[in-house]
Order: sequence, then C-alpha cells, then structure tokens
Amino acid sequence: MNSHFIEIVKYDQRKMEREVINLWNECCQFDLITTEKFRQFIIFDENFNNELCLVAIDIDKVVGFIYGYKRQYPYLDKGLESEKGWIASIFVKKEYRHHGIAKRLLENIEQKIKEKGAKTIILGANSPHYFFSGLDIDNYPEATSFFEKNGYNSFEKHYSMGMNLHFFDLSEKSKERKKNFEDFGFQFKVFDYSYSLELLEFLKTEFGGGWKYNALEAMRKSKAHERIMIVLAPNGTICGCANRAIDDNEMRFGPIGISKKVRNLRIGTVLLECSMLEMRKRGIYRMFFMTTDENGRRYYERVGLKVIRTYYSYKKDL
Repeated sequence: MNSHFIEIVKYDQRKMEREVINLWNECCQFDLITTEKFRQFIIFDENFNNELCLVAIDIDKVVGFIYGYKRQYPYLDKGLESEKGWIASIFVKKEYRHHGIAKRLLENIEQKIKEKGAKTIILGANSPHYFFSGLDIDNYPEATSFFEKNGYNSFEKHYSMGMNLHFFDLSEKSKERKKNFEDFGFQFKVFDYSYSLELLEFLKTEFGGGWKYNALEAMRKSKAHERIMIVLAPNGTICGCANRAIDDNEMRFGPIGISKKVRNLRIGTVLLECSMLEMRKRGIYRMFFMTTDENGRRYYERVGLKVIRTYYSYKKDL
C-alpha cells in the first residue's frame, strides 16, 4: 500500500458519516459511540469547523479520521482561549497504520490550528464536551507512542473512577456526621427550583462559569430536581452542591463542591454519599466520573470508588 495515493479531504457528512462512525468503533474499542453522540459532540458543537475535520480516503474508502478544535465563540469565563487548540480524536484503520497516514492527518490539523492563532495544542479535554480526557496509555499504547514521537509531552496524570451502587448505603461515619450537621442547622436536600438563582450565583462565584453552565443546563431540561443535591448552611444559604448527568448520561457523577467557608468539615463526604444514595433510590445502580487528580483519587477511594481508567494529559507547543 502506497500512502501517497491516500487523499486527505474535508469531512463530508452525507457521504462519510456512517463510514467514519464504523471506523471509529473499529479503532476505538474502549470508547464506542453512536451516530447521535458523534453529531452532538462534533457536528452540533457551535465551534465545529469543517477545515479541522479531515478524513483519509483510499479511492472511495474511509481509512482515517482526525477532528481538531479551536474556539470560535467564547465559552463562559474561559473566553476564546485564543492561544489554545485541541485534537479531539484521531484514528487510522489497522491495516493502514505505519504508513504515515496519521502523521499527515496530524500535521494538517496542527498547521491549520496554528494559522488560527494557537500556540499550544492539547490532546483530549475541551469544555464543555469531549470524548477523551487525555491519553489512555493502557488501552491505546500505539496512540501514546505516536504522539510522543510527534512532539507531545505529558504534563498531568488523572483518573476516571466508578462504583457499583446496588447495595450502597451511607457509611456509619457519614450517618453520624449528617446527624451532627443537621443538629447544628445544616440541611442536605434534593434541589428545588426556588433555589435556582441562588444556586447559579453560588456556583459562578465559588467555582466558575462551567459549574454554573452545568446546573443551568439541568434546569433548562427540567432535570435539576433529579440530578442536583444541595447543602444549606444554618443561615439557610447554599454552601454545597453535587451535580450529575451533565452530558445526559444518568450514571455520570460530578461536579461536587463545598463553599470555602465550610470546606474541610467533611460536609463534602456526606453530600457525596447522600447523592450516591439518591442515585440508588432512582434506580441508577452504577456511578462514574470522568476525571480527578491524585488527591481526588485517594479521597474517592476512601468512599469505595475504584479507578476505571488512567489518563495522561499531553500538549505540544507550536
């Protein structure tokens, strides 16, 4: 096979969608997708740019794909992040690998992202939607080797974790702490919409626009009362929040956060376990979250969660 006969072209949805998705599921066995998810995360993203979505073609057959990302519209308080670009996904059909096709795809996208003003390219996570939170070196060792050979360097290690909730109940410590907190005037409760404005302001002030956006989306979908739990301080104001299903996957947990004023009192652990119990009550018997750091891993392991996958963040300065 002569890779010089492989053509690199812009993605054409009507001609290529089914082939690209089939090849994705053939190459990315640990991250299968549906047509709906592909469209939601790529085509329907307001920042989608067909110049950054390329396909490798052998005559009339799709043999490779890459999707790059550069903000065209500001994302909340992050703005345009004009000096950053992302590689969201890349893959090549197995029998076509090691012939320079992936390198051609990558170089094409790198050049286009650079021309749009980026000084750094990051692999994976770009808010609010992403397929990969970094490189999974255990399940995709070839990808890790490929990117390292092409100048990408690791700068952070993080973890996806999860837990079976079929038999979950509050730990004895959390039951005791919850009672003590409640005796002192704290309340752990399922969200109701009378707290909407206060919660949005709390999340924006304490944690930033991304957290506010997640809660706002749940409210817009009339799902906030099913997906959010809050903690009220003795004075009746919100001091903690746990969210889930931010991408409509009911099993996905997070984010969860406590106000700086009452952090380190173990309120967060009680809120976490109350949220897990609420999930079980609703018939959601499995929970996971996408990413946490080393300190987070140790914290969540104490509650019973286990590491599902380990990711490494990679970037390249242009």
